[in-house]
Amino acid sequence: MKKILYLVVCLVCSMAAWAGNPGFGDRKYTISGMAEYSYNKTWGHHANFDIQGLMPFNPHFEMEARLQFSTANVHSGALQLRPKFELPVGEMFLETDIYYRGVARNRIGDMTAALGVGYRMDYVSVTLGLYSRVIDNWDRSWYNDETFVVEPFNLLYRIEVFCRPQNNPWNLSFMFSNVDDYQMERMYQPLFSVGAYYDVADHWRLNFWAQCKPTGMFHLDATFYGATFRTGFSYRF
Repeated sequence: MKKILYLVVCLVCSMAAWAGNPGFGDRKYTISGMAEYSYNKTWGHHANFDIQGLMPFNPHFEMEARLQFSTANVHSGALQLRPKFELPVGEMFLETDIYYRGVARNRIGDMTAALGVGYRMDYVSVTLGLYSRVIDNWDRSWYNDETFVVEPFNLLYRIEVFCRPQNNPWNLSFMFSNVDDYQMERMYQPLFSVGAYYDVADHWRLNFWAQCKPTGMFHLDATFYGATFRTGFSYRF
């Protein structure tokens, strides 16, 4: 109980202690607009449009918020809260994630919530945690609790490796994970991603991101399921 109280106090204090320092990796207030082409065997070919915001309130706490609208009539939102603790090399962070995906085409809601702990430095970022999922039918009667699905415990993992320090004006990264900006997959459904950015001006950054999603990786029978390609610009204050 004392440990839980200590973490809550640290979180509250870090939110209250306003500072102008962007923190690790030259992280600044950022708003991004992205366009995607995506294909998977369930929804076919479709386009996605993203709005993302990063708010590093002070060196010890940051928040990310994201929205995605899709021509597949599947829309997503994500919120991340991240207290951070500086180390002699890099930093450790705690992460709370809340994701919601509204599959309007099938009138299904998919909500996931995760708690994780991570470490990042110039060339690597690693996160490990647990998440829970609730899948519900929008047409379900509130008096019937037998038609929604609960997955209480799933493993979350993310390993990202960078070719350059994260405060460099350009970079290239590779990620192996079961979570990305808008989805948390089951632990045996890893996602393979590559990302890149280039600072084209003092405040403007060009972004590129691509992902391949296979199935059956842990069953020794991997087959292609889907792929996504995203590009856009970020404005950094």
